[in-house]
Amino acid sequence: MIATPTFALDGGTVMMTPATIKQAKAQAQLQQRRMIEVLEELIGGTQDTFISALGTCFHYAPITMKEMHTLIAGFDTIPFSKAQQKECLAFYTEDEQLILVFADPFNDILQTWANEYIKRSYTWRLAHRTDIAAFLARHEETMRAMDGLPTGEQNLLADNDESVVHLSLKSISEESNPIVKLMNSTLYDALKTGASDIHLECAHSGLVVKYRIDGVMASVGGIQGQDNADQAISRIKVMAQLDIAERRIPQDGRFKVITQGREVDFRVSIMPSVFGEDAVLRVLDRKSLSEEAQGLSLQALGFNPNIITQFRRLAAEPYGMVLVTGPTGSGKTTSLYAAISEVNTGHDKIITIEDPVEYQLPGVLQIPVNEKKGLTFARGLRSILRHDPDKIMVGEIRDSETAQIAVQAALTGHLVFTTVHANNVLDVIARFMHMGVDPYNFVSAVNGIMAQRLIRVICPHCMEPEQPSAALLEESAITVEMASRMQFKHAKGCGHCRGTGYKGRKAVAELLVLNDELREMIVAREPIRKLKEAAKRSGMRTIREAAIEAVGEGMTTLQEINRVTFVA
Repeated sequence: MIATPTFALDGGTVMMTPATIKQAKAQAQLQQRRMIEVLEELIGGTQDTFISALGTCFHYAPITMKEMHTLIAGFDTIPFSKAQQKECLAFYTEDEQLILVFADPFNDILQTWANEYIKRSYTWRLAHRTDIAAFLARHEETMRAMDGLPTGEQNLLADNDESVVHLSLKSISEESNPIVKLMNSTLYDALKTGASDIHLECAHSGLVVKYRIDGVMASVGGIQGQDNADQAISRIKVMAQLDIAERRIPQDGRFKVITQGREVDFRVSIMPSVFGEDAVLRVLDRKSLSEEAQGLSLQALGFNPNIITQFRRLAAEPYGMVLVTGPTGSGKTTSLYAAISEVNTGHDKIITIEDPVEYQLPGVLQIPVNEKKGLTFARGLRSILRHDPDKIMVGEIRDSETAQIAVQAALTGHLVFTTVHANNVLDVIARFMHMGVDPYNFVSAVNGIMAQRLIRVICPHCMEPEQPSAALLEESAITVEMASRMQFKHAKGCGHCRGTGYKGRKAVAELLVLNDELREMIVAREPIRKLKEAAKRSGMRTIREAAIEAVGEGMTTLQEINRVTFVA
């Protein structure tokens, strides 16, 4: 049984004594409420101070929401329905140690139940009940479906292997097939949490389910049993109309889900692995993206005001080329859409060619690339030039032919928006030279180049001041003088941010506007070092400098910008 505290604990604003506990017990009985809730009201203070005092009083180490998300959820040990009933979660550490997280040390029945139910050693950790509730809410649909999975070798897809592309998520609760219900629940959860990708990874013990949220992978659960894992992947193959029998080569497909009156596309990639097959599902919620595009602007993306002013000036030019660069998933296309939305007054003919068309822009002719039918970027761009455009957007420059045509279009009186993969603005120059574009034509065509990244923003609901360690400041190349002018903050993790400490993302960028000096240096093929010095003289600030500024304003953390940007 859990011991009754016999000493007082003074935690600043928190005072917990046997007398206070006795008073809470009496009030709880009178009001027919839980004692833990009454005690917290009597003591006051924050959730953290209350749990810390309670943990010290009962000799249990506290655990935060953020710490919970660093552990492996053990719904195979305590199933979701039982975890919700008992208000108790199971977690595994990396070395497979079992941890039970609970909220109420006054619940004597819980420890007795755990001793009888769990047949291996474990340690207790104490968390606030709202954190446990938030963790369970995040996993509700998926884990309820996983609770229904059998542990045997029964083939659950034998009577349900028809090709299903249109799927209604409203029927999750009515679905009787556990595998189908599990996959539907996984898709539903991903849409609810705003995930961009779903990863189903095979392991020796089953399948691990992960979501990519705000650009970062997060484990949300797993399926025990290799047979269940194989059937889950087979279900995805059926939905994407792929070959179930083929397990040795990669396969690509897509399917459509209908939810809340709108269609959501999922692009599927199946890859063979050591333990079976892995699947990655890219979420393409076109209606949602189109709704976002209605009010899309450079301001909404979070750019620095100076960047916005300069980029708007470039987008308003009558002709030339505006280039945006960065790695996959850095928001390049979104930035171009924002710029086009702002200059789309209805007086110009605007045509885009993309792979795929991500947003639907009103008043803009958008052409999807179809390489199987011979419609490539280069061929489509040639046809676009015969369609009397004023402004053109090329989704991505991938080859020499597309680069040459885009440059010629910019030189013949069109304003060309496009993207190219490179790490920074100066690498773009070398990329075009490598594709055989004449330096003189390049500098004559290009008005400006912007490189960007997306960084996660600190959750406003659990944000608090922080003083980074000397080691972190040194690792981040932040001097003492710089640190003295910065307002460092971090977030402990809460239900609003799923325990990550971050909620949403903003863009940081560097913008190079070509002037006569830079053009002459590029034509003369001057070294990158000299180009960088000239760019700084012209007022260019690097992505790293923009990211550090965001840290100084308390919008993000040093750990986040070190993850995303290069420490010079």
